Amino acid sequence: MKVGYRDIRCVESGGPEPGVGCAGRGVITSINFLEENGAYEGVDYVSYDVLGDVVCGGFAMPIRENKAQEIYIVMSGEMMA
Repeated sequence: MKVGYRDIRCVESGGPEPGVGCAGRGVITSINFLEENGAYEGVDYVSYDVLGDVVCGGFAMPIRENKAQEIYIVMSGEMMA
């Protein structure tokens, strides 16, 4: 975890190899790891950036596991977005 300007915390997590495993499972595994290591203590707001091509429930995993109260999906027509 990197701590930056005004105590903003930033974490990058990977996923399985393309075509192997479930990226949605990777999302929830990352969230659980952060919880177990106290990353959410003293935090007012949490934002995730999840790949839009997750086809195996990546968006649904945080809701199913009661890890999110709200989810916003932002889309763009830009190829590099």
